[in-house]
Amino acid sequence: MKKQKNHGGLPSREQILKFITDSSQPAGKREIAKAFGLKGQEKILLKALLKDMGDEGLIDSAPGRAFHKMGGVPKVTVLRVVDVDDDGQAWAVPERWEAEGPEPRLRIKEKSRKGALGVGDRVLARTEEAGKGWIAHPLKQLARGSELMMGVLHEEGGRLWLKGLDKKERRDMPVSDAGDAEAGDLVLAEKTGRPPRITARVTQRLGDPFEPRSFSLIAIHKLGIPHIFGDEVLEEAKRVARLDLGKGREDLRHLPIVAIDPADARDHDDAVWAAPDDDPKNPGGWKAIVAIADVSFYVRPGSALDREAKRRGNSVYFPDRVVPMLPEILSADVCSLKAGEDRAAMACHLTISKQGEIKGWRFTRAVVRLAANIPYENAQAAIDAVAEERGEPASSPCSLDPADLATHGVSPELVRDALLPLWACWKTLYAAREKRAPLDLDLPERRIALDEKGRILSVAPRERLDAHKLIEDYMIAANVAAAKALEAKKAPVMYRVHEPPAREKLVALKEYLKTFGLEFALGQVIRPDTFNHVIRRLGDSDHKPQVMEQILRTQTQAYYAPANHGHFGLALGSYAHFTSPIRRYSDLVVHRALVAAYGLGEGALSGDEAATMERTGEHISLLERRAMEAERDTVDRYVAAYLSEKVGEILDVRITGVQNFGFFATVEGLGGDGLVPVRDLGGEYFRYDEATHSLTGEDSETVYSSGMRLKLRLAEANPVNGALRFELPEGKGALPPKGPPRVIKRRGRPANIRHQGRRR
Repeated sequence: MKKQKNHGGLPSREQILKFITDSSQPAGKREIAKAFGLKGQEKILLKALLKDMGDEGLIDSAPGRAFHKMGGVPKVTVLRVVDVDDDGQAWAVPERWEAEGPEPRLRIKEKSRKGALGVGDRVLARTEEAGKGWIAHPLKQLARGSELMMGVLHEEGGRLWLKGLDKKERRDMPVSDAGDAEAGDLVLAEKTGRPPRITARVTQRLGDPFEPRSFSLIAIHKLGIPHIFGDEVLEEAKRVARLDLGKGREDLRHLPIVAIDPADARDHDDAVWAAPDDDPKNPGGWKAIVAIADVSFYVRPGSALDREAKRRGNSVYFPDRVVPMLPEILSADVCSLKAGEDRAAMACHLTISKQGEIKGWRFTRAVVRLAANIPYENAQAAIDAVAEERGEPASSPCSLDPADLATHGVSPELVRDALLPLWACWKTLYAAREKRAPLDLDLPERRIALDEKGRILSVAPRERLDAHKLIEDYMIAANVAAAKALEAKKAPVMYRVHEPPAREKLVALKEYLKTFGLEFALGQVIRPDTFNHVIRRLGDSDHKPQVMEQILRTQTQAYYAPANHGHFGLALGSYAHFTSPIRRYSDLVVHRALVAAYGLGEGALSGDEAATMERTGEHISLLERRAMEAERDTVDRYVAAYLSEKVGEILDVRITGVQNFGFFATVEGLGGDGLVPVRDLGGEYFRYDEATHSLTGEDSETVYSSGMRLKLRLAEANPVNGALRFELPEGKGALPPKGPPRVIKRRGRPANIRHQGRRR
């Protein structure tokens, strides 16, 4: 590798980019430092510069810590063959692709046609950019992967065809072997044969694609989420489930500790208790306990359970099922904190001042017996009932009638001994939170209610109650305490990191806010409350939800790492996930670190685990993103299924995005984005103004802009891929609107030239 000329100091961004692009081999931090002759402190500064370049979207990292240009392909990487054209030319995609935008297709340059590559083959290849495309030179053929595709069978011309669910599949494929599947079935199939006779062989029949329970299966198979436990893991789970809780645990069974969770919770990681602090050194203060399932006692480092939990990274929650990180005997039973049952717990003891500051903490292994498992709505209704008796306004009234509390297991004694102290202590925590001013984006979460057969009963935003905020603030306090406790022992920490927004995203936000007449100064120190101030200035504007979504997109993605860079969104300097070890591997790592640092017994963090925490953090961060994508896509499918019965109806929608080819809209209160193509807006030209994110009709001066509320006719709702399509109410086949039509806002023509407007 040729040494670069460098006249002292760090190389520039341009020099680094050129070196990475021109290098004939993978270029990591070590190779860059060597090429530019960097030593000592300069290497530390280089690491920070490379991180900045990553945040700015200039470079990305490949497996093995090598870098490549953002949006590019690593110099040496594993590729998967996805297509072979009629001329025998093989095309492949990177097996791992995390950059924004579609994965590139690489033309494979084979030295010989002997043993030519087929669909599903995997190769280690050297890559190079050629013109506007990429070429791959195979170095080694790897074990063949199963190139499965998911789709729906349909009959045409007397034979079965497979229509792929992936939008990248451009043509239907003839089926050579359907097995027991029939037309209309959702199936998994593998591509077989060679051009020009590539066909599909069905490997698994998944059932009716329009059956609600299929929607989560689509996500599971599409994203490769492990959902079946092996025999070794299940046998080990049964064995450890019989473990005695052990000696030396702190006995907390006399305390009225309660778990407050969603009514449909599948597992119970956490429970809480609070009482006034009788220590004269903390006048008016509180003592609290956050009890967390002691998963590290059952899942030991290096065990079959541990390997499987790490492979999954987290539980994945769908409306109809959960794909757990741990087998059900642990996740839903032995580890889950249930009322009236002795359970192993990791107890975080907190000392809280009158002002809500965390003054002290200690961690113990304990045995707990919960007084109750209470749904959020029930806990809120109980507190509201007390407020009503006292003649005080209810803080956040919920839909449950306080008169029904007795039938829901919330006794007056439980309210007095458990809930009232918890609420009183939480008010101090909430006051401290308000003073800290974390990022406050009120973006509603959709709740899908199903009947016993999995059919959709309703789709609606979840209620946001004080009971939710209470649990959230106790969990944040425990997470902060866990991070600081490990720091005090100079022990390894798996931090939950959320870095401040990158400058280029702030520049884009500034331009976006300017279209609403809002100024955003880039010279100021950016804090979470900087964004809160923008939101407050919007008041009840129609644009408020859209601006909050844009602010969310401005934020960096949170991740797990052993290096601390703070949590920007929560306005915290040290933060680690500790409170959900049943469903997050990151929390299990933190538990093990606490066990090791404070000598709490078996199941401590091993030396190998400590040495590989950076790699573990990268791994579980990727799996978290996969779970989020699966959950989001499945909810979109359920929403589309729910709306499929309303096709042809006029619905209230809000425009969420505008492009030159049309605009996207979401149904108010339900979500689910649908497109209105510009060709369906009438016969006139529509000019696209990128600065104002709007389309304007040249003749009528009708304007469609982001955030606008209007009525549209639902033209299509596809539950299989979650896609919606809308049309104007006066379009062909429209049903009579249920109310008076809203007048579309008109305004003067923008002072810009026509931009990609087309007559349709």
